Amino acid sequence: MTINKTLTGTELAVALEGRLDTTTSPELEASLNESLDGVTALTFDFAKLDYISSAGLRVLLSAQKRMNKQGDMKVVNVGETIMEIFEVTGFSDILTIE
Repeated sequence: MTINKTLTGTELAVALEGRLDTTTSPELEASLNESLDGVTALTFDFAKLDYISSAGLRVLLSAQKRMNKQGDMKVVNVGETIMEIFEVTGFSDILTIE
C-alpha cells in the first residue's frame, strides 16, 4: 500500500493506493498518529484503494473518533467494492462519504 499525504494549513488529505489490510493498517495508523495534531479537516481519497479489511476499518474508526473531537473527516472517491464493505459493516452510517 502507498500512502500519499498532503497537508494544506490545517487540512490533511490522505490518498491510499493498494490494499488496506492486516499487514498495511499499522503503517497507516502510525502515519496518522504523527500527522493529526492540529488538523481540523481530514480527507481520505480511496480512488486507488482496491481492498479494505476489518483491520483497515478499525484504523478508519479510530481516525473518525479522533476527528470528532478536533474537526471533520470524510472519505471521497469510494469504489463499488469498498462501498459495499462500508454498507455491510454499517460504516456507511458512521463515515461521511462523498
